[in-house]
Amino acid sequence: MAGPESIPFQQVVEALLNPDTPLHPRFLFRLSDLEPSELAVLEKAWPGVPVWRRQALLEDIEELGEKDYVLSFEAIGRFALRDSDPIVRKFAVRTLWEYESDDLIPIYLDMVETDDDTEVRAAVATALGKYIYLGEIEELSVKKLRMVEEKLLELATSADKTLVRRRALEALGFSSRDEVPPLIEQAYNSRHVDWLVSALFAMGRSANQRWNGMVLAKLESDDPEVRMEAVRAAGELEAQEAVPRLIELLEDVDEDVRLAAIWSLSQIGGEGVRELLEEQYDEAEDEDEAQLIESALDNLDFTEDVQLFSLMDVSESQDLLEDDYADVDDEEDSDATTKGNGI
Repeated sequence: MAGPESIPFQQVVEALLNPDTPLHPRFLFRLSDLEPSELAVLEKAWPGVPVWRRQALLEDIEELGEKDYVLSFEAIGRFALRDSDPIVRKFAVRTLWEYESDDLIPIYLDMVETDDDTEVRAAVATALGKYIYLGEIEELSVKKLRMVEEKLLELATSADKTLVRRRALEALGFSSRDEVPPLIEQAYNSRHVDWLVSALFAMGRSANQRWNGMVLAKLESDDPEVRMEAVRAAGELEAQEAVPRLIELLEDVDEDVRLAAIWSLSQIGGEGVRELLEEQYDEAEDEDEAQLIESALDNLDFTEDVQLFSLMDVSESQDLLEDDYADVDDEEDSDATTKGNGI
């Protein structure tokens, strides 16, 4: 059977324009890696595509792009950022979350301020978090990092809609700026559950163990959404002290909490964790749960490898330190001998 690339592009466009023609999944694959000439054809035809179909199309390619990293919907995602429909724009932003092109930064900085739809601005704030992370690992220029940080700090403390401010705070979780921890603490201590959830999300992104105690406290929350976010944060922070409670949460009444606990245990590792996850795999209630646990076991392999290398590095550092001390002792003994000989 011929692959999607063999489908004439005009056939895809005609299907998009005809509301009575079902959009075959192969057509979605054909929209990956568009050539400039094909994109030009699509742009010309786009106004004639029904709004409902544009919305469904962008939602479908976002989901497809998440499942198959070989596919690239960057071209259509960039184009759809300019769509007149906010739902299309939102899915376009989400489609582009996987791409790290920094030329999107000025586009996002404009959209997060001027787009008239709250959900679009919130999605853009989330997308900007990726650039904070890239800046922190020195894969983005300091100048561009500062531009993104300043805009997100401005948003987080602005009078914008709550959803936008929360997403800005979550994006800032990656940042090492001094202004960020007080904002996270303020959200954590808020009486609003949504803000608490965002604070826990930001804590998990921070890679800062200063938050461990606050995260552990919320593992006891009566609210399943708070419990789940605390579980995820504990995993991201690799909080060893959370392991006993995470093991208990493998029996949580809330399925999302249970599944999050499985993944977090794979991020932390430790004695007995592999055996526990294998037991969970044997007792999995359905195929989706079994697949998640299988992925968690694969992730645990990675976690254990990293921990092993870290132990090796520590051991080598200790050996070098001991060698240095031995050299110092030898020099002191040599000096003492020299002085004793009157030299």
